[in-house]
Amino acid sequence: MSAPARADLREALLAGAATLQLDLGAAQVDQLLAYLDLLQKWNKVYNLTAVRDPAEMLTHHLLDSLAVIRPLRQHTQGRAARLLDVGSGGGLPGVVVAICCPEIDVTCVDTVAKKAAFVQQVAVSLRLANLHGLHARVESLQAEQGGGYDVVCARAFASLADFVQWSRAALGPGSVWLAMKGKHPADEIATLPPWAEVFHVEPLQVPGLHAERCIVWLRERAQVAGINPAC
Repeated sequence: MSAPARADLREALLAGAATLQLDLGAAQVDQLLAYLDLLQKWNKVYNLTAVRDPAEMLTHHLLDSLAVIRPLRQHTQGRAARLLDVGSGGGLPGVVVAICCPEIDVTCVDTVAKKAAFVQQVAVSLRLANLHGLHARVESLQAEQGGGYDVVCARAFASLADFVQWSRAALGPGSVWLAMKGKHPADEIATLPPWAEVFHVEPLQVPGLHAERCIVWLRERAQVAGINPAC
């Protein structure tokens, strides 16, 4: 990538972060751009994303993932937490969360070995001790076997019903699901199992992306999970 093109990407990233009210440090900006470089480089071999243009990758992947950072921080209140990114693919949004939230330990799980290996390579290359790539089916992750995640998230992974069903065993006490969706998924919400409930649907505005986005926050029903229903 030429120096002018990289400078344009940096400027667009900083502008997008400002719009999202994120105060990124210089090192975090460098890491995000380095991740973009790795994504572009390894995409040719690993087929990590259908998006090929770096500027589109910035908008559709980095900024789209950055849009969840403030809501996630508001939920965790800056506390240390464990996050599981289900069907992470090339590490979205997991890698972005690991870069922006060093207090959150992020595991990106994917059934495709080369995608999990790519995330692990990103962790090594960017020296992210809080990022882990895991080759597994999410259904195999049990809380007593290293699960017990505080937040289980997914981006364009599956229907809400399948997402919560497959990942339920990985939840810890009082944990939540964070599902990144396009438009409000009323039809999917209507088909949720009775033990899962939506407690908030949060609209997102992704800079430069002219499409609807939202976060669907879910949890186990209190009478099923035995937890305080207050969020």
